[in-house]
Amino acid sequence: MSETAEALIRRSVRDLEASGVENAQRDARLLMRWALDVDGAALAARLAEPVPDDARKRFLEAIARRSAREPLSHITGCREFWRRPFRVTRDVLDPRPETETLIAEALHRGPQPRILDLGLGTGCILLTLLAEWPNAQGTGVEISEAALAVARTNAQDLGVDGRADLRLGNWYDGINGPFDLIVSNPPYIAADEIEGLSVEVRDFEPIEALTDGSDGLDAYSAIAQGARNMLTESGTLMVEIGAGQSHAVAGLLASAGLLVQAIIPDLDQRPRVIIARP
Repeated sequence: MSETAEALIRRSVRDLEASGVENAQRDARLLMRWALDVDGAALAARLAEPVPDDARKRFLEAIARRSAREPLSHITGCREFWRRPFRVTRDVLDPRPETETLIAEALHRGPQPRILDLGLGTGCILLTLLAEWPNAQGTGVEISEAALAVARTNAQDLGVDGRADLRLGNWYDGINGPFDLIVSNPPYIAADEIEGLSVEVRDFEPIEALTDGSDGLDAYSAIAQGARNMLTESGTLMVEIGAGQSHAVAGLLASAGLLVQAIIPDLDQRPRVIIARP
């Protein structure tokens, strides 16, 4: 007789822990839900039941991939961000909870009619704002064709593709302003910090979305130099930053003629988002 879901999860947790996976219990349960295509409540009701052969095979293959430290979102093809599902592949940065800090602050400040997202990735920032603000229009710029394809799929899935102009390009090239809000989560990890990242990030996420190959500040310089001419007089720039970058990024923005209004911490109280105006 096939193993029960509970027995398979218990055995898989040991395998994941032996491979150094954090939150092994959580990941094993999520992968079982994915393999059975059920929600959390349905899984709880089926823990004592044998797992069908096809779902068992799917689950064990997924556990093997997770044991190799492949990110959960790459296995399931999805990551939840601001309560919405976003498709994820190896071509895009996996949306992270820290980035929701930017969303929360933007929503707190109220709807903006015209938005520009530089370095689109999955589109999680721009598309979330469009979904929250039904009268807004957005432009997204992405240098990777593969990432742009993922963002376009997410825009269609969320039903905002009619208000999202998603383009292949590099920062402000070919973009006509002005915009009421410019947002970005650019590559900000310094090249010499890449080796210290988790296996899930270092070996599976696109390197060009993680680092500029230098000190992690090149993207901010490019964003700062063009922002003043692309923002309306009362427009706002919001950028996500990495650990220890707040002073350097604020300096780049100020040097480009922008007034830094606030530095917003994430839930761990680390400086995460810088807000500036012309």
